[in-house]
Amino acid sequence: MNTSRRNLLGAALGGVAGAAVGVPALTTAAHAASWQQKWAPSASGAGLGAFETIEDDRADSHTAGQPHIFTTGENWRFNMHTGDRDTSTDRQRQEVTGLRNGSGGNYLKWTEGQTWRVTYSMYIPSSLKATTTFTHIMQMKQPGAGTSPMVVQSLRRVNGVQTIELKLPIDDVLVGRTNLEPLHDKWTDVDFQIKVGNGSAGTVRWILKSGSTTIVDASRTGVDTFLADRVRPKWGIYRSLGDTSGSLQDCYLLLRNLRGYQLV
Repeated sequence: MNTSRRNLLGAALGGVAGAAVGVPALTTAAHAASWQQKWAPSASGAGLGAFETIEDDRADSHTAGQPHIFTTGENWRFNMHTGDRDTSTDRQRQEVTGLRNGSGGNYLKWTEGQTWRVTYSMYIPSSLKATTTFTHIMQMKQPGAGTSPMVVQSLRRVNGVQTIELKLPIDDVLVGRTNLEPLHDKWTDVDFQIKVGNGSAGTVRWILKSGSTTIVDASRTGVDTFLADRVRPKWGIYRSLGDTSGSLQDCYLLLRNLRGYQLV
């Protein structure tokens, strides 16, 4: 897909452990690839220094509600109020980006040909509902304005049913989807894996677990997971105000136990 089409799509969109998928063939046991932990921040220690950037009320639309993104105990919390507005006033955004090692430290760069994995737990309260338009709670994007996300984990209403899904929006590839309501008001474990590849060289795997029960374990190979420069993860709440289901209300999202791994 050419860059201009991707950019246009980006504007339209607004934006545990399992075996690795799409791992290059191994020739000898001595050279077997393995996951190496590269990122393991503590909310009580690193705080917001765990991330490359913080996008908290970028338009200063609701100063009385600031900060919208903060830590509480060992959790990162993202608050969203119905009055919050992003710099594009048809949407709301409270997000963090990137994986930074230590306060002021270097951030990890996910580049073409590499395979990365993030695991974490998320708490989605019943006030954070699926919508008829986009509500993203995780994205994989190229840094910079005007580019489409390569991957979105979203809360979407499908035929009136609240769902959580993982989609590759560049080529409109649905990786997996499951009902959201059984996951409301409890902790859900996420295991997301990506081989960064252009055209058909990419791979993703998405695992959701509730306690000891695997809810989703879905993967796609031969997909496009790269635009240019690098891939950068984002977490938080990014949603359109165009919802027609009446689902927008004050809400929040909690994350904990964030970990990052590279296949080497």
